[in-house]
Order: sequence, then C-alpha cells, then structure tokens
Amino acid sequence: MTRTELLEIISNGENSSVEFKRDTLSNRDLAKELVAFSNFEGGIVLLGVDDDGSIVGITRPRLEQWITTVCRDKIRPAIVPSFRVVEDVEQGRDVAVVRVPSGRDVHSLWHNNRNIYYMRVGSQSREPTTQELKRLFQQRDTLASDLRPVSGSTINDLDIRRIKNYFELVRQQNIIPGDEEETKWKTLLINTEIMIEGDFEDYVTVSGMLLFGKNPNRFLRQAGIDAVAFPGTEKDYAMKERASLRGPMTPLFNRDGDMLVEPGLVEQAVYFVRRNTHVIAALEDGARRVEKWTYPEDAVREAVVNALVHRDYFLGNTDIELAIYRDRLEIISPGRLPNSVTPDRMRTGTRAIRNPVLVYIMNQYKYLEHLGMGVPRKIVQGMKEHNGTDPELFEKDERFIVRLFAEGGEA
Repeated sequence: MTRTELLEIISNGENSSVEFKRDTLSNRDLAKELVAFSNFEGGIVLLGVDDDGSIVGITRPRLEQWITTVCRDKIRPAIVPSFRVVEDVEQGRDVAVVRVPSGRDVHSLWHNNRNIYYMRVGSQSREPTTQELKRLFQQRDTLASDLRPVSGSTINDLDIRRIKNYFELVRQQNIIPGDEEETKWKTLLINTEIMIEGDFEDYVTVSGMLLFGKNPNRFLRQAGIDAVAFPGTEKDYAMKERASLRGPMTPLFNRDGDMLVEPGLVEQAVYFVRRNTHVIAALEDGARRVEKWTYPEDAVREAVVNALVHRDYFLGNTDIELAIYRDRLEIISPGRLPNSVTPDRMRTGTRAIRNPVLVYIMNQYKYLEHLGMGVPRKIVQGMKEHNGTDPELFEKDERFIVRLFAEGGEA
C-alpha cells in the first residue's frame, strides 16, 4: 500500500472494512476489531490514526511482535494477519496497516477464560445476536475449507515454478504471463481458485497454499506428514527413522515434463516407505522368480493421496501420520470421513468431496482414480493381488486409518 492509497482510505473514514486506532490500545481491543473483521468480509486496522482521521503516528516498540502475540493469545482460533508500515504519512509519522481476510473459521476473542464473538456492522464491531451467530456458523460450514483465504498470504508465497508447471504441463495452457505481470498472474490464479480476491488485497486459498506454496507450514501447521518407521510391531523409542515430510503437494518437473526435479508430498511419502521396507522374492507361475516391494507402490500412493486431499484441514496442528511397523503400514488422517462416507462404502467405491479444489487439481496430475474407485482398485484389490492380504479401513478417535499388511508379517 502506497502513501497515496493510504491517505485516500483515511479520507473516506471508518467503515465496514476500515478501523482507525492509536497504537496505545489494549490487546483486547485490537483482538476485538480483528475478530469482527475476520467474522465479516475482512478488513484493516490502521494503527497510528485517531478516530477523526488525524495522523498521530505509531509509538509502540516492537509493534509487529506485539500484534502477532495478540493474534495468537487472544484470538481463537489464532489468525495470522498481514502487517506493513507506511512511513512518513505525515512528516515523521508512520502508520501500521494490519489486515485480515474473511476467516475460514468463526473466530472469537478469548478473555477471562471465555470466548466472546464479534462481527462488523457498519463502522462498529459488536457482539452478534444468537441468531446472527448461528447464521455465521452455518455460512462458514457451507464454504469448502480449501477455498478459504490463508490470512497473511500473498502471491509471493506461491512457488512460481510449480505454478508454471501446472499451467504449461498439466493444463497445457500457453497463456502464462511473464513474471513481471503480477496483475495478470493474480487474475489467472483467482479464476482457478488458487487465490481469492479481497477488498484490499488478494490472498492464497488453502488449496493454493497446500498445492503450490513455497512453505505451506509457515501458514498451515497441519500441512504435512509425520512419518516414522519402527523396528517391531509396536511404537518404540528405538525408531529406525523419523521424518517430518514438508512442502507442497505437487511435484516440480523440468520444462519438458519428463524428469522430476523436486518431489511433492506424495513422492516424499513413497520414498520414505521404500527406504524403510525391502524387496522380497517370490515365484510367479510357480517357476519364475520375481522381486517386489513389501507394499505395492500404487496402494501406498493411493492411501497417501486420499489422506492429503480428503483430510479435515480445520483440525490445526495435527499432521497426517505415516507409520511403518514390522508387520504393517498405517496411514492416519485427522478427522472423520466427510458427509455420509463410511469405510464399507469406500471399499466398494464411493466419493464425497470435502476439498474440491485439492481433488480436482490432484486428479489433473493423475494422482486420483475417477469416481472414487481408487480404494477398491488400488488398495483393496491391489493388496490382495500383491500378497493375498485384506487391508483394514476404519475410524477411531476422530481419525480415519488405512492399514496395509506385510506378507508373512515382515515389512
């Protein structure tokens, strides 16, 4: 935001998306305003501006750190605002711009050990009525989680190399603008729901960050896989290997698309399984010796992809778990299955989409089977053909678990 743009906003006064505050306000008052904006359509708090629009400047030391602490400690769920300082709005007087998008959750102020909800009505932030709060929760529930904006994100948080891969190699579009044409880039990304348009600034969507983010975990702590390999059949401190698999879901290819340059999360998970299992020898047709991995790669890949695209991303700070034991492999996805899906229905083929953009784009990358047939074909039938075992699919303690068995109990 330039000085000229900021002065124009100030000249229009406070409204449903703009609030003026001195930076001497309490942490509770700042949290209240940010919660109200997040529960409405997003907005900005201008620190260093008095109620009448006069520029008083910012005076609080370590202002950005204080704002970050307020957003973490006083707001439930916590939010990550965008922060910038516009210098010399008037001579020697700076103004801080604190911006939040419309939240993917319903946020509240945490004060005196209770949640207090606020919403923006005109130029005021007030507590909603019971009916208004109920309607707000209903509205947020109808918006797919992967289409919601990631607070504090910008186009610069996307890996432009992977974005170009997607449009040129996967979508086979030859309309990619140059790196310098940010406006055209944003239009293209908004139209494909990788970004979402805001009143003052555009944000990366949850799906855009998970698929193409430079560092998804900076914004979404739950965007990863916690992988661990145990030597025995139970969890043990004496692990063979433990790895936090991080990064975007999508891989990066060379310009011709025939060489993998950087793996995505799916490839990272498959590599981890390969490192911690082994090749076994078997006889095919009773005579010919063949070698095969403990678990068929198609089954492992399908289970990982399903966990990534169908998990509940509202459950923060909880990774997908990939655990390898001597006799089995487990992939544990946080949250229950979406809608009316059950493990039994998955075994025969069903589909219910919690995160439509993730499913659509990962399908374009050929990671997914059509019509929900990946589980019955690649996992159930694939394991039976591979080693004669029947995989388990079940829910337990708000988690969905896929369990593959090693032949003879040895991974």
